[in-house]
Amino acid sequence: MPEQVPGTASATNHPITAPATSRRIKAPEWAALLLFLLAEIVFFSFNSPYFLTWPNAVNIITALSITGILAAGGTILLIGGQFDLSVGSGTAFVALTFALAAQHMGIMPAVGVALLVGLGIGVLNGFLVTVVGVNALITTLGSLAIFRGLTLSIGGASSIRINNFDWAISRPFLDIPLSAMVFLLVAVIVGIVLARTVFGRTIYAIGANENAARLVGIRTKRTLFFGFVISGLCMTTTGLVSASQLGSTSGTTGIGLELAVVTAIILGGTSLKGGTGSMFGTVLGLLIVGVLNNGMTLMNINSTWQQVAAGVLLILAVSFDQIRQRIIRG
Repeated sequence: MPEQVPGTASATNHPITAPATSRRIKAPEWAALLLFLLAEIVFFSFNSPYFLTWPNAVNIITALSITGILAAGGTILLIGGQFDLSVGSGTAFVALTFALAAQHMGIMPAVGVALLVGLGIGVLNGFLVTVVGVNALITTLGSLAIFRGLTLSIGGASSIRINNFDWAISRPFLDIPLSAMVFLLVAVIVGIVLARTVFGRTIYAIGANENAARLVGIRTKRTLFFGFVISGLCMTTTGLVSASQLGSTSGTTGIGLELAVVTAIILGGTSLKGGTGSMFGTVLGLLIVGVLNNGMTLMNINSTWQQVAAGVLLILAVSFDQIRQRIIRG
């Protein structure tokens, strides 16, 4: 009987095959979100003749524009393991300072003031988190209270009118408002930054393991500081969009935006622990919330139930995130 060469299979032996699990096709993380979104679209299409129309689709994207711009910055931070809960009050304070400056200086100088204010909020949050070492959740909760209080104290209870600043509601192409176009542009830019740049890869590395990222030479503090500055720029943008859409601003501007932003980001698959997520997933999360609110409105469901639905979605999103983390850990 001939001797078998080690490492080879005899004719009587079964050929060595890869385990079935290695051949299993893994569905992308956003696949379930897309199916849920499609289910929403089908459901509301059957329950309202106005839902599946181009004007209504434009309305959904327009309604998401402010939340979506803020969620772009929030996605970067949460992938890096950080939070920014000051986005709603920051938007209100930017809009207030812009309105007051516009009354005394004109529109263009006031835009510059708004830019400085938004950057200032981002720099303050970034400094406290990355230099002083205060937890991001505590820092941004504190700045949320500070800027909401400043907005109410300076602006009072009445609305402040803003004249000759209605660019966000103009519809230059396919009846789409400029505010919606700004949101889509910001989403595309942030998506490219996260997927194709060194900064994006660095953010993922920091969120996955900040200590390991530091040991391989990544300047973690500087990168996270820049993430907070980006969030401040998003507040500048939303403050100007809000002022243009409404033609005014008040102390109640931006209330509840924090919940809407966090819900969309986590629902879109970005982990609370950092290191995973994408702008595409965040956009899907935004659309799920936006379609739900829009469909409920078309069905004449009381707006208070929309808040209930948003809260339920947030709890479900966090629950799924925890389950996903347990599965990953094995």
